[in-house]
Amino acid sequence: METPGTPRQMPAVARPSIFRWLMLLPVLPFAVKIVREYERAVIFRLGRLAGAWGPGLFLLIPIVEQLQIVPLRIVTMDVPRQDVITKDNVTVKVDAVVYFKVTNPEDAVVKVTDYIRATSLVAQTTLRSVLGQSDLDDLLSKREQINERLQKIIDEETEPWGVKVTAVEVRDVGLPPEMIRAMAKQAEAERERRAKIIHAEGEFQAAQKLADAGKIMAATPTSLQLRYLQTLTEIAGEHQSTVVFPVPIDIIGMFMRQAGIGGDASGGGGRSQVPVEEERKEEG
Repeated sequence: METPGTPRQMPAVARPSIFRWLMLLPVLPFAVKIVREYERAVIFRLGRLAGAWGPGLFLLIPIVEQLQIVPLRIVTMDVPRQDVITKDNVTVKVDAVVYFKVTNPEDAVVKVTDYIRATSLVAQTTLRSVLGQSDLDDLLSKREQINERLQKIIDEETEPWGVKVTAVEVRDVGLPPEMIRAMAKQAEAERERRAKIIHAEGEFQAAQKLADAGKIMAATPTSLQLRYLQTLTEIAGEHQSTVVFPVPIDIIGMFMRQAGIGGDASGGGGRSQVPVEEERKEEG
């Protein structure tokens, strides 16, 4: 029996609070959210945009608040290979790479359904349009200018979505086989033209030098003889070959005059004539 005036103990008072906490445990994963440094959480409260939060820990009101996480890192997207007809009617296959990132998470969620797919489609359309207005030579030689033009156009299209295109690179240009052969022939002909021009310039310079040397030798005839003897000395250095060369009469005459040998050139080498009578006596 209870003593009158003694307060009644209620040990079950803490049970409702523990029960409430236990009821909240299944809801905690939906109420507690952690946003990383490179992410932003776009919050909707009863369907209305409440802003972009992050990074850090957030407590959401279940059912009342909804969250959508948007990454802020640069996205590298491959543009599928496109068949493009250039301005000079050459069919090429071109693929590119687009680098972009989200600068405004709210616009990226609210103003476009899927900003990655939308950026990809804009890049494909712009790639075909810009390359279709360019010649094949410009596509192969002015790649940097085309990349800058693509980046500018795609960035203007995606700016209302909160997407910033940082760079666009045309990665590969596939040419048809017949065009590759034609370009190879053109390059070969260009190389031959350069070789012929260089050879002709060499011949022209050599002719000028020979003309200058001839003028010097004409002024001093001795230099011609010295050059001739120097050439013979160079040839004589090769002992494994036999060289037959003509000796000009001028050189022999010069040496003969220096030695003091005179005489008629016509009679120096003929045989002596014997009188006819002496020949008959000898026969008798």
